[in-house]
Amino acid sequence: MTITQLKYVLAVAEYKNFTLAAEKCFVTQPTLSMQIQKVEEELDIQLFDRSKKPIQLTEIGQKIVTQSKNIVNEADRIQDIVDQQKGFIGGEFRLGIIPTITPTLLPMFLNNFIKKYPKVKLKIEELHTDDIIFKLNNGHLDAAIAATPLHEEKIKEIVLYYEPFVAYIPENHATFGKKEIEIGDLNLDEILLLQDGHCFRDNVLNLCKNSNNLDYNHFQLESGSFETLIKLADEGLGTTLLPYLHTLELKEKDMNKLRHFKEPKPAREVSLIYPKNELKIHIIDALRTTIAGVIKGAIVFNNVQIISPKSSK
Repeated sequence: MTITQLKYVLAVAEYKNFTLAAEKCFVTQPTLSMQIQKVEEELDIQLFDRSKKPIQLTEIGQKIVTQSKNIVNEADRIQDIVDQQKGFIGGEFRLGIIPTITPTLLPMFLNNFIKKYPKVKLKIEELHTDDIIFKLNNGHLDAAIAATPLHEEKIKEIVLYYEPFVAYIPENHATFGKKEIEIGDLNLDEILLLQDGHCFRDNVLNLCKNSNNLDYNHFQLESGSFETLIKLADEGLGTTLLPYLHTLELKEKDMNKLRHFKEPKPAREVSLIYPKNELKIHIIDALRTTIAGVIKGAIVFNNVQIISPKSSK
């Protein structure tokens, strides 16, 4: 059997459909089906139960898929070894970034990275954390930038920086007169949140678990962007929390509505994450170094309390 045939097997195992798997592998469906059939004939087993919809792996098929992933990863590592030996940093690199980090961090490092490593073909996807984890585990991303810790068994995390939460409080609010606020000043019933699926929403909910004014049933409005949350707060509909980097580009009149927390400041941990098989580690290191070079002047907070991005049920 060949590496290509094993890749076809993995595609069908993931998409549970021969036609869709063929499209993802850029071959015709008959070609993919024939190659998988050759593998089954060579091994004298059946990998897939084709009578079920969607297609399911057989018991032996599940074991073969697990081993196939290892073989394909190790085959890909050969090119990595050659590239590192030659000092070559290039080729396609697929990077995922969560939406609450993309608009602030990406403009800070992207131009520098492209100029320094022009042979890297960077393909960036904006994805929610659950989608990033799925794609990393299935080989569709090489690395990602996300809020951590995620405690995923197959994923490594390198911390890039700690980003404090900053409260945005309109002038008519009771806490507007305070120079600094505490977690106890938060009232979830008043906080405007991002929509479900954003890990920053889970950061805020987990932070508010430490508040005495906790009420999960009556928060009023949710949105897909911080800009909308700010506008809603200005309309007197509540308060909101923002990541520190997002506050740096606010208008001066809006800066006056920001309130920092007392130390230790609640913050999110932002990390570069990647599969433990460490494929393309030379590009991952280049990316980490580039980001570290631009972020150290923007984030200078040390005394922080890390708030988990994992959803609390």
